[in-house]
Amino acid sequence: MSKASNILLVDDEPGMLRYIRTLLEVDDYKVETASTGEEALSQVEKGLEPDLVLLDVLMPGIDGLETLERLRQMKPGVKVVMLSCVSDTRKVVQAMRLGAQDYLTKPFQKSELDAVLDQCLGQGKENFAGEVEELNDDVFFIAASPAMRKIRSQAALVAHVDIPVLLLGESGTGKEVLARLIHKLSPRAHRTFLKVNCAAVPGDLLESELFGYEPGAFTGATHSKPGKFELCNKGTILLDEIGEMPPLLQAKLLHVLQDQQFSRLGSRSVIKVDVRILAATNIDIPQALATKRLREDLYYRLNAFTLQLPPLRNRKEEIPILLKHFMTRMAERYARSPLPLSSQLLEACQAHPWPGNLRELNNFLKRYLILGDEKLAVAELQPRDDGTGGARSDSRSRSTEAGGGLKSLARSAKDEAEAEAIRKALEQTNWNRKQAAALLQISYKALLYKIRQYGLAETKSHHKLSAGA
Repeated sequence: MSKASNILLVDDEPGMLRYIRTLLEVDDYKVETASTGEEALSQVEKGLEPDLVLLDVLMPGIDGLETLERLRQMKPGVKVVMLSCVSDTRKVVQAMRLGAQDYLTKPFQKSELDAVLDQCLGQGKENFAGEVEELNDDVFFIAASPAMRKIRSQAALVAHVDIPVLLLGESGTGKEVLARLIHKLSPRAHRTFLKVNCAAVPGDLLESELFGYEPGAFTGATHSKPGKFELCNKGTILLDEIGEMPPLLQAKLLHVLQDQQFSRLGSRSVIKVDVRILAATNIDIPQALATKRLREDLYYRLNAFTLQLPPLRNRKEEIPILLKHFMTRMAERYARSPLPLSSQLLEACQAHPWPGNLRELNNFLKRYLILGDEKLAVAELQPRDDGTGGARSDSRSRSTEAGGGLKSLARSAKDEAEAEAIRKALEQTNWNRKQAAALLQISYKALLYKIRQYGLAETKSHHKLSAGA
Protein backbone atom coordinates (compact mmCIF):
# COMPACT_ATOMS: atom_id res chain seq x y z
CA MET A 1 0.00 0.00 0.00
CA SER A 2 1.42 3.37 -0.98
CA LYS A 3 1.48 6.48 1.14
CA ALA A 4 -1.38 7.76 -1.08
CA SER A 5 -3.78 5.67 1.04
CA ASN A 6 -7.05 7.34 1.96
CA ILE A 7 -7.61 7.77 5.69
CA LEU A 8 -10.80 8.95 7.36
CA LEU A 9 -10.02 10.59 10.71
CA VAL A 10 -12.93 10.94 13.15
CA ASP A 11 -12.49 12.91 16.40
CA ASP A 12 -14.63 15.52 18.15
CA GLU A 13 -11.63 17.42 19.59
CA PRO A 14 -10.46 20.06 17.04
CA GLY A 15 -6.93 20.18 18.48
CA MET A 16 -6.47 16.40 18.30
CA LEU A 17 -7.99 16.36 14.82
CA ARG A 18 -5.43 18.92 13.59
CA TYR A 19 -2.54 17.14 15.34
CA ILE A 20 -3.23 13.68 13.90
CA ARG A 21 -4.01 15.12 10.46
CA THR A 22 -0.64 16.85 10.43
CA LEU A 23 1.15 13.60 11.37
CA LEU A 24 -0.58 11.81 8.51
CA GLU A 25 -0.12 14.48 5.85
CA VAL A 26 3.60 14.74 6.63
CA ASP A 27 3.82 11.17 5.31
CA ASP A 28 1.71 11.99 2.25
CA TYR A 29 -1.48 10.20 3.32
CA LYS A 30 -4.73 11.56 1.88
CA VAL A 31 -6.85 12.57 4.88
CA GLU A 32 -10.55 13.28 5.23
CA THR A 33 -11.89 14.37 8.62
CA ALA A 34 -15.15 14.20 10.54
CA SER A 35 -15.95 15.53 14.01
CA THR A 36 -18.88 13.18 14.75
CA GLY A 37 -19.90 9.62 14.02
CA GLU A 38 -22.90 10.84 12.05
CA GLU A 39 -20.66 12.94 9.79
CA ALA A 40 -18.30 10.03 9.19
CA LEU A 41 -21.16 7.68 8.28
CA SER A 42 -22.62 10.31 5.96
CA GLN A 43 -19.31 10.68 4.09
CA VAL A 44 -19.09 6.92 3.56
CA GLU A 45 -22.72 6.76 2.43
CA LYS A 46 -21.95 9.47 -0.14
CA GLY A 47 -19.16 7.39 -1.68
CA LEU A 48 -16.01 7.96 0.38
CA GLU A 49 -13.82 4.82 0.14
CA PRO A 50 -11.28 5.01 2.99
CA ASP A 51 -8.50 2.45 3.23
CA LEU A 52 -8.43 3.03 6.97
CA VAL A 53 -10.59 4.79 9.56
CA LEU A 54 -9.08 6.30 12.71
CA LEU A 55 -12.08 6.52 15.02
CA ASP A 56 -12.37 8.17 18.44
CA VAL A 57 -14.28 6.09 21.02
CA LEU A 58 -15.81 8.88 23.12
CA MET A 59 -17.85 11.28 21.00
CA PRO A 60 -21.19 13.07 21.46
CA GLY A 61 -24.17 11.62 19.65
CA ILE A 62 -23.27 8.29 18.03
CA ASP A 63 -20.22 7.09 19.96
CA GLY A 64 -17.22 5.35 18.44
CA LEU A 65 -18.40 1.79 19.07
CA GLU A 66 -21.78 2.35 17.42
CA THR A 67 -20.08 4.14 14.54
CA LEU A 68 -17.69 1.19 14.20
CA GLU A 69 -20.57 -1.29 14.08
CA ARG A 70 -22.42 0.70 11.43
CA LEU A 71 -19.25 1.27 9.39
CA ARG A 72 -18.59 -2.47 9.35
CA GLN A 73 -22.15 -3.09 8.16
CA MET A 74 -21.76 -0.57 5.35
CA LYS A 75 -18.19 -1.54 4.42
CA PRO A 76 -17.38 -5.03 5.85
CA GLY A 77 -13.80 -4.87 4.60
CA VAL A 78 -12.91 -1.44 6.00
CA LYS A 79 -10.09 -1.36 8.53
CA VAL A 80 -10.73 0.62 11.70
CA VAL A 81 -8.37 1.69 14.49
CA MET A 82 -9.96 3.01 17.66
CA LEU A 83 -8.59 6.10 19.46
CA SER A 84 -9.24 6.89 23.12
CA CYS A 85 -7.79 8.97 25.94
CA VAL A 86 -8.57 6.18 28.42
CA SER A 87 -7.69 2.50 28.30
CA ASP A 88 -11.06 0.90 29.04
CA THR A 89 -10.70 -2.89 28.93
CA ARG A 90 -14.38 -3.49 28.25
CA LYS A 91 -14.46 -1.04 25.35
CA VAL A 92 -11.26 -2.50 23.87
CA VAL A 93 -12.70 -6.01 23.97
CA GLN A 94 -16.00 -4.82 22.51
CA ALA A 95 -14.16 -2.98 19.73
CA MET A 96 -12.18 -6.12 18.89
CA ARG A 97 -15.35 -8.18 18.72
CA LEU A 98 -16.88 -5.60 16.40
CA GLY A 99 -13.89 -5.91 14.08
CA ALA A 100 -11.45 -3.13 15.06
CA GLN A 101 -7.92 -3.76 13.81
CA ASP A 102 -6.13 -1.99 16.65
CA TYR A 103 -6.48 0.46 19.54
CA LEU A 104 -4.38 3.54 20.28
CA THR A 105 -4.48 5.36 23.62
CA LYS A 106 -4.11 9.15 23.34
CA PRO A 107 -1.74 10.86 23.55
CA PHE A 108 0.42 8.59 21.41
CA GLN A 109 3.81 9.04 19.79
CA LYS A 110 4.23 9.24 16.03
CA SER A 111 6.18 5.97 16.13
CA GLU A 112 3.13 4.22 17.65
CA LEU A 113 0.89 5.64 14.95
CA ASP A 114 3.37 4.65 12.23
CA ALA A 115 3.49 1.07 13.52
CA VAL A 116 -0.30 0.78 13.41
CA LEU A 117 -0.48 2.30 9.93
CA ASP A 118 2.21 -0.04 8.66
CA GLN A 119 0.36 -3.04 10.03
CA CYS A 120 -3.08 -2.03 8.79
CA LEU A 121 -2.09 -0.69 5.38
CA GLY A 122 0.37 -3.41 4.51
CA GLN A 123 3.63 -1.45 4.61
CA GLY A 124 4.78 -3.53 7.56
CA LYS A 125 3.85 -6.73 5.76
CA GLU A 126 7.45 -7.89 5.71
CA ASN A 127 7.38 -8.01 9.50
CA PHE A 128 5.05 -10.98 9.73
CA ALA A 129 2.88 -11.59 6.69
CA GLY A 130 4.48 -14.52 4.91
CA GLU A 131 7.71 -14.18 6.88
CA VAL A 132 9.03 -15.89 9.97
CA GLU A 133 8.54 -13.98 13.19
CA GLU A 134 11.01 -15.36 15.72
CA LEU A 135 9.76 -15.52 19.31
CA ASN A 136 12.77 -17.33 20.79
CA ASP A 137 15.35 -19.91 19.72
CA ASP A 138 12.84 -22.71 19.15
CA VAL A 139 9.55 -20.89 18.53
CA PHE A 140 8.39 -18.88 15.52
CA PHE A 141 5.11 -17.49 14.20
CA ILE A 142 4.04 -17.30 10.56
CA ALA A 143 1.07 -15.33 9.21
CA ALA A 144 1.00 -15.78 5.44
CA SER A 145 -2.72 -16.44 5.08
CA PRO A 146 -5.60 -13.98 5.59
CA ALA A 147 -6.86 -16.05 8.53
CA MET A 148 -3.48 -16.00 10.28
CA ARG A 149 -2.92 -12.31 9.55
CA LYS A 150 -6.22 -11.65 11.30
CA ILE A 151 -5.12 -13.83 14.24
CA ARG A 152 -1.81 -11.90 14.39
CA SER A 153 -3.62 -8.55 14.46
CA GLN A 154 -6.02 -9.72 17.15
CA ALA A 155 -3.16 -11.12 19.22
CA ALA A 156 -1.32 -7.79 19.03
CA LEU A 157 -4.44 -5.97 20.15
CA VAL A 158 -5.43 -8.31 22.99
CA ALA A 159 -1.80 -8.49 24.21
CA HIS A 160 -2.15 -4.97 25.60
CA VAL A 161 -5.43 -5.69 27.36
CA ASP A 162 -4.78 -7.56 30.61
CA ILE A 163 -7.62 -10.09 30.34
CA PRO A 164 -7.74 -13.90 30.08
CA VAL A 165 -7.67 -15.27 26.55
CA LEU A 166 -8.99 -18.67 25.46
CA LEU A 167 -7.05 -20.25 22.59
CA LEU A 168 -8.97 -22.83 20.60
CA GLY A 169 -7.92 -25.09 17.76
CA GLU A 170 -7.10 -28.64 16.75
CA SER A 171 -4.08 -30.37 18.21
CA GLY A 172 -0.89 -29.17 16.56
CA THR A 173 -2.23 -25.88 15.18
CA GLY A 174 0.16 -23.76 17.28
CA LYS A 175 -1.80 -22.66 20.33
CA GLU A 176 1.31 -22.52 22.52
CA VAL A 177 3.11 -20.45 19.87
CA LEU A 178 0.19 -18.02 19.81
CA ALA A 179 0.31 -17.78 23.61
CA ARG A 180 4.02 -16.95 23.46
CA LEU A 181 3.32 -14.31 20.81
CA ILE A 182 0.70 -12.66 23.04
CA HIS A 183 3.18 -12.66 25.93
CA LYS A 184 5.96 -11.20 23.77
CA LEU A 185 3.72 -8.38 22.53
CA SER A 186 2.37 -7.58 26.00
CA PRO A 187 3.75 -5.25 28.71
CA ARG A 188 4.68 -8.45 30.59
CA ALA A 189 7.16 -9.52 27.89
CA HIS A 190 10.19 -9.03 30.16
CA ARG A 191 8.59 -11.21 32.84
CA THR A 192 8.22 -15.00 33.14
CA PHE A 193 6.19 -17.12 30.73
CA LEU A 194 5.27 -20.59 31.99
CA LYS A 195 3.28 -23.39 30.42
CA VAL A 196 1.45 -26.04 32.42
CA ASN A 197 0.04 -29.02 30.51
CA CYS A 198 -3.04 -29.99 32.51
CA ALA A 199 -3.30 -33.30 30.67
CA ALA A 200 0.30 -34.35 31.37
CA VAL A 201 0.13 -33.99 35.17
CA PRO A 202 -2.06 -36.38 37.21
CA GLY A 203 -5.01 -34.61 38.82
CA ASP A 204 -3.83 -35.21 42.38
CA LEU A 205 -0.48 -33.59 41.59
CA LEU A 206 -1.72 -30.73 39.41
CA GLU A 207 -2.98 -28.71 42.37
CA SER A 208 0.41 -28.76 44.11
CA GLU A 209 2.09 -28.02 40.75
CA LEU A 210 -0.02 -24.90 40.27
CA PHE A 211 -0.33 -23.61 43.83
CA GLY A 212 2.60 -25.15 45.73
CA TYR A 213 2.54 -26.80 49.15
CA GLU A 214 3.81 -26.62 52.71
CA PRO A 215 5.60 -29.35 54.74
CA GLY A 216 3.17 -32.05 55.84
CA ALA A 217 0.53 -31.18 53.24
CA PHE A 218 0.71 -34.78 52.00
CA THR A 219 2.94 -37.82 52.35
CA GLY A 220 6.41 -36.95 51.14
CA ALA A 221 5.98 -33.17 51.46
CA THR A 222 9.06 -32.51 53.60
CA HIS A 223 9.63 -28.90 52.59
CA SER A 224 7.71 -25.94 51.23
CA LYS A 225 7.53 -25.48 47.49
CA PRO A 226 6.14 -22.54 45.49
CA GLY A 227 3.73 -23.33 42.68
CA LYS A 228 3.66 -22.10 39.11
CA PHE A 229 1.44 -19.15 39.94
CA GLU A 230 3.98 -17.82 42.46
CA LEU A 231 6.89 -18.42 40.10
CA CYS A 232 4.98 -16.62 37.36
CA ASN A 233 4.02 -13.55 39.38
CA LYS A 234 3.85 -10.45 37.13
CA GLY A 235 4.18 -12.74 34.13
CA THR A 236 2.01 -14.94 31.93
CA ILE A 237 0.90 -18.53 32.49
CA LEU A 238 -0.51 -20.82 29.80
CA LEU A 239 -2.85 -23.53 31.05
CA ASP A 240 -2.70 -25.97 28.17
CA GLU A 241 -5.41 -28.63 27.77
CA ILE A 242 -7.57 -26.78 30.31
CA GLY A 243 -10.41 -29.19 29.56
CA GLU A 244 -8.44 -31.98 31.28
CA MET A 245 -8.27 -30.14 34.62
CA PRO A 246 -10.34 -31.90 37.36
CA PRO A 247 -13.60 -30.05 38.20
CA LEU A 248 -12.62 -29.44 41.85
CA LEU A 249 -9.38 -27.81 40.74
CA GLN A 250 -11.29 -25.74 38.19
CA ALA A 251 -13.18 -24.20 41.13
CA LYS A 252 -9.90 -23.15 42.78
CA LEU A 253 -8.64 -21.71 39.49
CA LEU A 254 -11.85 -19.70 39.22
CA HIS A 255 -11.06 -18.18 42.62
CA VAL A 256 -7.61 -17.13 41.36
CA LEU A 257 -9.17 -15.54 38.29
CA GLN A 258 -11.65 -13.61 40.40
CA ASP A 259 -9.47 -12.53 43.33
CA GLN A 260 -5.86 -13.08 42.17
CA GLN A 261 -5.13 -14.96 45.37
CA PHE A 262 -4.86 -18.55 46.65
CA SER A 263 -3.34 -20.67 49.40
CA ARG A 264 -0.67 -23.32 49.14
CA LEU A 265 -1.67 -26.87 50.00
CA GLY A 266 -1.43 -27.28 53.78
CA SER A 267 -1.41 -23.53 54.45
CA ARG A 268 -4.03 -21.05 55.63
CA SER A 269 -2.01 -18.03 54.51
CA VAL A 270 -3.28 -16.22 51.44
CA ILE A 271 -0.85 -15.41 48.63
CA LYS A 272 -1.69 -12.59 46.23
CA VAL A 273 -0.37 -12.75 42.69
CA ASP A 274 -0.61 -10.74 39.49
CA VAL A 275 -0.63 -13.28 36.66
CA ARG A 276 -1.99 -13.05 33.11
CA ILE A 277 -3.82 -16.31 32.40
CA LEU A 278 -4.06 -17.80 28.93
CA ALA A 279 -5.86 -21.12 28.44
CA ALA A 280 -5.78 -23.50 25.48
CA THR A 281 -7.85 -26.50 24.51
CA ASN A 282 -8.92 -28.60 21.51
CA ILE A 283 -12.06 -29.98 23.13
CA ASP A 284 -15.62 -29.46 21.93
CA ILE A 285 -16.64 -26.62 24.26
CA PRO A 286 -20.46 -27.04 24.08
CA GLN A 287 -20.16 -30.76 24.75
CA ALA A 288 -17.68 -30.21 27.60
CA LEU A 289 -20.07 -27.72 29.21
CA ALA A 290 -23.06 -30.04 28.75
CA THR A 291 -21.24 -32.98 30.36
CA LYS A 292 -19.81 -30.80 33.19
CA ARG A 293 -16.29 -31.61 32.05
CA LEU A 294 -15.67 -27.87 31.94
CA ARG A 295 -17.28 -25.58 34.53
CA GLU A 296 -19.52 -23.03 32.90
CA ASP A 297 -18.48 -20.22 35.27
CA LEU A 298 -14.80 -20.94 34.61
CA TYR A 299 -15.39 -20.97 30.86
CA TYR A 300 -17.00 -17.54 30.92
CA ARG A 301 -14.14 -16.19 33.03
CA LEU A 302 -11.54 -17.56 30.64
CA ASN A 303 -13.55 -16.50 27.62
CA ALA A 304 -12.99 -12.76 28.01
CA PHE A 305 -11.63 -13.07 24.46
CA THR A 306 -11.26 -16.11 22.21
CA LEU A 307 -8.81 -16.75 19.40
CA GLN A 308 -9.60 -19.72 17.14
CA LEU A 309 -6.61 -21.07 15.24
CA PRO A 310 -7.48 -22.54 11.83
CA PRO A 311 -6.13 -25.98 10.90
CA LEU A 312 -3.25 -26.18 8.47
CA ARG A 313 -5.51 -27.52 5.70
CA ASN A 314 -7.29 -24.14 5.74
CA ARG A 315 -4.09 -22.10 5.37
CA LYS A 316 -2.11 -24.07 2.82
CA GLU A 317 -0.44 -20.95 1.42
CA GLU A 318 1.80 -21.16 4.48
CA ILE A 319 3.02 -24.71 3.77
CA PRO A 320 5.96 -23.74 1.47
CA ILE A 321 7.18 -21.19 4.04
CA LEU A 322 6.85 -23.70 6.87
CA LEU A 323 8.66 -26.41 4.90
CA LYS A 324 11.55 -24.10 4.08
CA HIS A 325 11.88 -22.91 7.65
CA PHE A 326 11.59 -26.38 9.20
CA MET A 327 14.18 -27.70 6.74
CA THR A 328 16.65 -24.91 7.56
CA ARG A 329 16.26 -25.42 11.31
CA MET A 330 16.53 -29.21 11.20
CA ALA A 331 19.52 -29.18 8.89
CA GLU A 332 21.34 -26.90 11.33
CA ARG A 333 20.29 -29.00 14.34
CA TYR A 334 21.42 -32.31 12.85
CA ALA A 335 24.44 -30.91 11.00
CA ARG A 336 23.11 -31.94 7.59
CA SER A 337 22.80 -30.13 4.28
CA PRO A 338 19.24 -28.92 3.56
CA LEU A 339 17.42 -31.11 1.05
CA PRO A 340 15.69 -29.60 -1.99
CA LEU A 341 11.94 -29.01 -1.94
CA SER A 342 10.91 -29.93 -5.47
CA SER A 343 7.68 -28.91 -7.13
CA GLN A 344 6.46 -32.53 -6.91
CA LEU A 345 7.07 -32.62 -3.16
CA LEU A 346 5.42 -29.23 -2.67
CA GLU A 347 2.38 -30.33 -4.67
CA ALA A 348 2.07 -33.48 -2.55
CA CYS A 349 2.31 -31.39 0.62
CA GLN A 350 -0.33 -28.97 -0.64
CA ALA A 351 -2.69 -31.86 -1.46
CA HIS A 352 -2.24 -33.61 1.91
CA PRO A 353 -4.92 -32.82 4.56
CA TRP A 354 -2.45 -32.71 7.49
CA PRO A 355 -4.75 -34.00 10.26
CA GLY A 356 -1.85 -33.54 12.69
CA ASN A 357 -1.32 -29.93 11.53
CA LEU A 358 2.07 -28.28 12.15
CA ARG A 359 3.28 -31.13 14.34
CA GLU A 360 2.67 -33.66 11.57
CA LEU A 361 4.35 -31.41 9.01
CA ASN A 362 7.40 -31.02 11.23
CA ASN A 363 7.73 -34.78 11.77
CA PHE A 364 7.24 -35.51 8.07
CA LEU A 365 10.05 -33.15 7.14
CA LYS A 366 12.30 -34.67 9.78
CA ARG A 367 11.80 -38.12 8.24
CA TYR A 368 12.53 -36.70 4.79
CA LEU A 369 15.76 -35.12 6.04
CA ILE A 370 16.88 -38.37 7.69
CA LEU A 371 15.98 -40.58 4.71
CA GLY A 372 16.98 -38.21 1.93
CA ASP A 373 14.60 -40.03 -0.44
CA GLU A 374 12.08 -37.75 -2.11
CA LYS A 375 10.14 -40.60 -3.78
CA LEU A 376 9.46 -42.25 -0.43
CA ALA A 377 8.49 -38.90 1.08
CA VAL A 378 5.98 -38.24 -1.71
CA ALA A 379 4.63 -41.81 -1.41
CA GLU A 380 4.08 -41.26 2.30
CA LEU A 381 1.68 -38.41 1.49
CA GLN A 382 -0.41 -40.32 -1.04
CA PRO A 383 -4.09 -40.74 -0.09
CA ARG A 384 -5.04 -43.90 1.77
CA ASP A 385 -8.22 -45.83 1.14
CA ASP A 386 -9.79 -43.94 4.07
CA GLY A 387 -9.20 -40.63 2.28
CA THR A 388 -6.25 -39.47 4.38
CA GLY A 389 -2.51 -39.64 3.94
CA GLY A 390 0.42 -40.79 6.02
CA ALA A 391 1.93 -44.11 6.95
CA ARG A 392 -0.34 -46.74 8.45
CA SER A 393 0.79 -48.28 11.71
CA ASP A 394 -1.00 -51.61 11.44
CA SER A 395 0.77 -54.69 10.08
CA ARG A 396 -1.80 -55.15 7.32
CA SER A 397 -0.45 -52.03 5.58
CA ARG A 398 2.76 -53.90 4.80
CA SER A 399 0.90 -56.47 2.75
CA THR A 400 1.39 -56.40 -1.00
CA GLU A 401 -0.31 -59.69 -1.74
CA ALA A 402 -1.67 -60.37 -5.18
CA GLY A 403 -4.84 -58.50 -5.94
CA GLY A 404 -3.94 -55.66 -3.59
CA GLY A 405 -3.48 -53.28 -6.48
CA LEU A 406 -2.02 -49.77 -6.38
CA LYS A 407 -3.44 -48.92 -2.96
CA SER A 408 -1.66 -51.87 -1.40
CA LEU A 409 1.58 -50.90 -3.14
CA ALA A 410 1.24 -47.33 -1.93
CA ARG A 411 0.70 -48.48 1.65
CA SER A 412 3.74 -50.70 1.39
CA ALA A 413 5.83 -47.78 0.13
CA LYS A 414 4.72 -45.62 3.06
CA ASP A 415 5.60 -48.31 5.57
CA GLU A 416 8.95 -48.84 3.90
CA ALA A 417 9.61 -45.11 4.25
CA GLU A 418 8.76 -45.20 7.95
CA ALA A 419 10.82 -48.34 8.57
CA GLU A 420 13.78 -46.80 6.74
CA ALA A 421 13.50 -43.58 8.75
CA ILE A 422 13.52 -45.58 11.99
CA ARG A 423 16.49 -47.66 10.85
CA LYS A 424 18.47 -44.55 9.92
CA ALA A 425 17.67 -42.92 13.28
CA LEU A 426 18.78 -46.05 15.14
CA GLU A 427 22.02 -46.22 13.17
CA GLN A 428 22.64 -42.52 13.72
CA THR A 429 22.30 -43.00 17.50
CA ASN A 430 24.21 -46.33 17.59
CA TRP A 431 20.94 -48.04 18.45
CA ASN A 432 20.31 -45.95 21.51
CA ARG A 433 16.54 -46.37 21.41
CA LYS A 434 15.75 -43.45 23.72
CA GLN A 435 17.84 -41.07 21.63
CA ALA A 436 16.30 -42.42 18.43
CA ALA A 437 12.78 -41.95 19.82
CA ALA A 438 13.64 -38.34 20.69
CA LEU A 439 15.09 -37.80 17.22
CA LEU A 440 11.94 -39.16 15.60
CA GLN A 441 9.70 -37.30 18.08
CA ILE A 442 7.79 -40.42 19.10
CA SER A 443 7.50 -42.12 22.47
CA TYR A 444 9.98 -44.80 23.55
CA LYS A 445 7.17 -47.39 23.69
CA ALA A 446 6.02 -46.47 20.21
CA LEU A 447 9.54 -46.92 18.87
CA LEU A 448 9.86 -50.39 20.47
CA TYR A 449 6.51 -51.36 18.94
CA LYS A 450 7.57 -50.21 15.49
CA ILE A 451 10.94 -51.97 15.75
CA ARG A 452 9.04 -55.22 16.37
CA GLN A 453 6.42 -54.37 13.74
CA TYR A 454 8.95 -53.83 10.99
CA GLY A 455 11.27 -56.62 12.11
CA LEU A 456 14.25 -54.28 12.56
CA ALA A 457 17.31 -55.91 14.12
CA GLU A 458 20.52 -54.39 15.41
CA THR A 459 23.50 -55.26 13.23
CA LYS A 460 26.54 -56.97 14.72
CA SER A 461 28.74 -53.96 14.09
CA HIS A 462 26.39 -51.72 15.99
CA HIS A 463 26.08 -54.29 18.76
CA LYS A 464 29.83 -54.37 19.21
CA LEU A 465 30.09 -50.62 19.16
CA SER A 466 27.33 -50.27 21.74
CA ALA A 467 28.82 -52.94 23.94
CA GLY A 468 32.22 -51.31 23.89
CA ALA A 469 30.94 -47.80 24.57
